Amino acid sequence: MDMTDKSRIILTHVSKNYPVFQRPSDRLKSLLFGRFKNFSTEFRALSDINLKIREGETLGIIGRNGSGKSTLLQLIAGILRPSSGHIEVHGRVAALLELGSGFNPEFTGRENVVLNSSVLGLSNAEIKQKIDSILDFAEIGEFIDQPVKTYSSGMVMRLAFAVQAHIDADIVIVDEALAVGDVFFRQKCYRRLEELRRKGATILLVSHSMGDIEQHCDRAILLHQGKIIFDGPTSQAIKYYYIQEQSDRLDAPSSVQRPSLESDDCAFKIDDEAIPAAAIYPLSAVEQFNSDHAVCLRVALVDNENAPRRIFRAGETAVFVHEYQVFRDIEVPYAGLVIHSEKRVIVHGRNTLQTGTKAPLSVKAGSVLRFRQMVKLDVAPGDYTFEVGLATIDRNTFLNLDLMSPAEIEERRTRLVQVPSVGAFQVIWPASVGPLSLPYYGLVNLEGRADIYVKNPILVQTAQPARV
Repeated sequence: MDMTDKSRIILTHVSKNYPVFQRPSDRLKSLLFGRFKNFSTEFRALSDINLKIREGETLGIIGRNGSGKSTLLQLIAGILRPSSGHIEVHGRVAALLELGSGFNPEFTGRENVVLNSSVLGLSNAEIKQKIDSILDFAEIGEFIDQPVKTYSSGMVMRLAFAVQAHIDADIVIVDEALAVGDVFFRQKCYRRLEELRRKGATILLVSHSMGDIEQHCDRAILLHQGKIIFDGPTSQAIKYYYIQEQSDRLDAPSSVQRPSLESDDCAFKIDDEAIPAAAIYPLSAVEQFNSDHAVCLRVALVDNENAPRRIFRAGETAVFVHEYQVFRDIEVPYAGLVIHSEKRVIVHGRNTLQTGTKAPLSVKAGSVLRFRQMVKLDVAPGDYTFEVGLATIDRNTFLNLDLMSPAEIEERRTRLVQVPSVGAFQVIWPASVGPLSLPYYGLVNLEGRADIYVKNPILVQTAQPARV
């Protein structure tokens, strides 16, 4: 490997094809007479993949089921060979693909640790050095000397992960291996992955949990039908994933029986109040993630008096205005706002469903939608960024929100536009001065109260807090 190139993994025009047989007998015919006639069709699981993964990088791999994620990992791990193209992998690989699949159920946990470690390339000296750490990590306890066939699936997974996580690999591949197990074990696994990352390991993470991908990955690729359709910042890849996944929902006929209700269009017409030009953020330099159903036209930030603002005092109200145009008929529209701190921590996120805002039950193609979201900035002084987005939901769901769980609502919504990092603003200290000008610690001010109870009031004196 070129010493100036810090890439651990390089894929060049890699494709993977599988034969597909219509009948079981065709497979036998192919074995016997395949040189004379083709008895199968070809399924291309991956197509012309070009990818470089740097040393020490954590790459997220996302996409719908069947998009080629697991095939890509198996090619990198050396389990599969590509049909065409070239793969370079530099360093020892630990592949957490099917944890526990290599364990012998008749052997004890300790025996399986030794056997599995040997298969993964550890020497006898390395196994002796690491075995205590492996067993401590797995937390199997006295069951470590019992046959693995007596273990629960969670115990098998803990033991298998412990072995893989202690082989000091240069490349760690994780394919939904952490999707099961209790929350404490998952936290422990991610702490271990973070340790490996700090030591310079390259990590490839496949997960359907977008929260895990966004939290742990420096970069992400989005696979669709065997091709990489996005490669870039993790937050943008996730937004593109949601848009791409849901873009076909509007075209599919719905099986829900909807009530014959019509919206009161007059109640939702945009008023004539102009948005000051100085309040509008330029969208030319912002990448929108949208389907062909809608586009964000403009975003502005004003105060309660409709005056342009970029600086607010803590406790003041900011008004976020965002407009969209829809190109196809949709049902109930709703929009959301997310505010991030300068460290990309989500400070606030809320959409118009959560605020109980009235909405039209249908919107015609060509319509323009304006949303005004007012937020009281009870946050610590500092710099903040925000993003906005538009989605739609069917009217039956909208009219029955109180009867549905958040998960059910999430499944029924369709994202139309996401505009990440559209603008920034600053929060400064309140106008008043003194020790109580910002009466809380931390990033946000959470409403609440405090009480004081005295067991023996005779011995206690009360006083007002002193002013400094």
